[in-house]
Amino acid sequence: MAGLQPKNDSRLSLEIRTKSVEQTLVPLVTQITTLVNHREKPRLSEKTQQALERVGQAVNMAVGRFVAVGESIVEDHPELRAEMDDACREARAAGESIQQQTAMGSQAGEASASTRTTADKTAMVRAARQLLSAITKVLLLADRIVIKQLIASKDRVLQCLAQVESVTSFQDFVATFSQFGKHMVELAHLSGDRQNDLKSEKQRAQMGSARAILEKSTMMLLTSCKTCLRHPECRTAALNREAVFLMIRNSLDLVQRVVTDGGAVMSNGNVSPTLNGDSGIGLSAMHPTASRAFKELEDLIDMTRVTMIGPAIEDKMLSAFELAKETVDDFTDSPYTSHDNREKIMQLTERLRDELHSLLMIGRTLNSKEAVAPTQDLETAILKTMDVCKSLRKQLLEAAMEQASELFRRNEDHELLTGLRGAGLSGEVQHAEQLTVQFAEHQEQLEEVCKLFRHMASSEPLVITADHNETFIHSLGPMILFAAQTLAQYPNSKICRENLEVFADAWESQINDLSILVKEVNDVCQGRGDKVVYLSLPRPGKHGTTSRSLRPVKLDAEEQAKIAKLGLEMKLITSEMEAEADKWAEPDNAVVRRAKNMAAMAFSMYLFTRGEGRLHTTHDLFLQAEFFAEEGNKLYRTVKDFASRVPVCSSKDELLAYVDRIPACCHQLHVTLKTPTFGKSATFNKVDSAIQETKNLMNIIAKVVTTCFICATKYNIDYRTSPVPSTRWRGSGGGSGSYDYRSSGSENELSISGPSDGIYRTSSLNKPFSLDKTG
Repeated sequence: MAGLQPKNDSRLSLEIRTKSVEQTLVPLVTQITTLVNHREKPRLSEKTQQALERVGQAVNMAVGRFVAVGESIVEDHPELRAEMDDACREARAAGESIQQQTAMGSQAGEASASTRTTADKTAMVRAARQLLSAITKVLLLADRIVIKQLIASKDRVLQCLAQVESVTSFQDFVATFSQFGKHMVELAHLSGDRQNDLKSEKQRAQMGSARAILEKSTMMLLTSCKTCLRHPECRTAALNREAVFLMIRNSLDLVQRVVTDGGAVMSNGNVSPTLNGDSGIGLSAMHPTASRAFKELEDLIDMTRVTMIGPAIEDKMLSAFELAKETVDDFTDSPYTSHDNREKIMQLTERLRDELHSLLMIGRTLNSKEAVAPTQDLETAILKTMDVCKSLRKQLLEAAMEQASELFRRNEDHELLTGLRGAGLSGEVQHAEQLTVQFAEHQEQLEEVCKLFRHMASSEPLVITADHNETFIHSLGPMILFAAQTLAQYPNSKICRENLEVFADAWESQINDLSILVKEVNDVCQGRGDKVVYLSLPRPGKHGTTSRSLRPVKLDAEEQAKIAKLGLEMKLITSEMEAEADKWAEPDNAVVRRAKNMAAMAFSMYLFTRGEGRLHTTHDLFLQAEFFAEEGNKLYRTVKDFASRVPVCSSKDELLAYVDRIPACCHQLHVTLKTPTFGKSATFNKVDSAIQETKNLMNIIAKVVTTCFICATKYNIDYRTSPVPSTRWRGSGGGSGSYDYRSSGSENELSISGPSDGIYRTSSLNKPFSLDKTG
């Protein structure tokens, strides 16, 4: 739907920005198209003409009913009455004109054997355009009322927020916060409807990000205010509370800017873009991404086949290269980029400069000869330059993935949060201060990962999501530290403990969101991207769920068929990986042993999708998936060690590109397994996601094993001597016999056995499996 547009700008006022307006216009467009198309025919039968006349009458009657509704909805909005009256008057006139045109066609048909003149056609087209324009104006004016309602809801939240900020007693706080919650629920519904209705993916992403912040901030506001009321003398508690208020206000401002189409224009007409800050999302393109900069450069290079390379094109290409190089500097300047990646990026950047220089030299030569068609030399130079661009973009992605993989592999968040909790509960203020420094350094690295993946994001929604992650982490980090310092000062305070837990939960949730972003961006860059899913408000989460066990329920036939298909796909990938592993001559090879362990685990999960094996409930499945993810991380370390023995070559680069995706996939599987669920539908979705993530990881493992075999064969690498931790499986992954999985150092033991005839059953739905809702 449209935003609040100036009355005197007819072009902007007719721009449709929401799906609902488009959908409302579809039937009218269809009818008008029918009328116009038939009007252009030289002759019509009497029966057809009568049908068209009835259509014209129906259109006019529908327009009359439509504008009556439009006139009624502005009764409570007198500021829009004049515009609505004008639009309704135009619509009525256009509807009457349509009816007159069809009636005149009938009369003309009787008088002149249905001959149509050019004037008749022109009149019908003019009436049709007038009707579409008028109806669109009515719809957009109605949409302005929807926007006003949403902004009014936002203002009520903002007003109530100020009241929450000013209360000084628990009794007043409870009453005021209750009212605040009601207004937030109303805003959640209105903004959610608006988000779903927006046509622009960019605006939907912005709205989704703002709503996600509001969702997470509500619980943080509750506990931070309670802490401040209980300990009014505590400065860190006050700072914590102030930060939450600021974050909520900025998010509310962002909601308004999105519904009013960006809100980047000030009263004096100058552009005032909102950059990354506490609000979470920037609404301008002041900071170009590497993906966009390289695309612009590649587009310019590619177009030289048609445009050749004149002075203007050369200047554009040089400017585009400098812009791309500026984005590359963010990767080379990052303190967390490895020396090897930094050197490769710098070398590729220089190669790109050289290839571009060669391309421009050829272009100048051709330009001096006034050539109008590209030569073979120019084509070769274009291909070389494009190839270096592609290699540099790939290297940038590898640098970003390396940072993210290392970050997820170390899993410092859990250790730091545990340390902060412990320091707070024991009242160790000095130790809490020391951990604060470590946490700040870790936060800086997380923000750096967000920045790099923002650069690699190739779509506006992904760029906005990366912005959201970076700035929310930037805002949330100090809040956690304030909460921990407050608890250290009041270690016996239950409210302080609760406050820290809420902020810690929000932090862990945001890290999970970051892992999803990493996977999404990497998938898109690798050509496997699916449509981005944005957070919404409200949504089920940790709070408000229950862990009480319920009686398992059966899946229906459709759900079983879906999960069985997914399981079969995973089984095919597993079989492919096992075939690759069997090529190795050394049975004690560490890579093969790890990979076959994972294949056996995946096979047991496959049997679950068939209603077979010893994994009877989702609890069994999720426990097996946890072991699978742990084994994946162990395989990652094993393969990294193997890769260190491989000389520099394209196969090694390919191997590292595959293996560096393993930690993020394992982390995402862990995230899926930790997601609390309640109810059949949610549990089924969790099962579906867990098996999907397992399948994705197995797909990567299969490629890793293949590439490892190529490297080992090519360079005669004997990898049997690598020590493997005590992990053993009895039996083979073929589906017969029994498996006994034991992981040293773990309290969990899982025995998995399958019936000997399991893999020979013809139906995957012979024994329906159960969903354990508490998964």
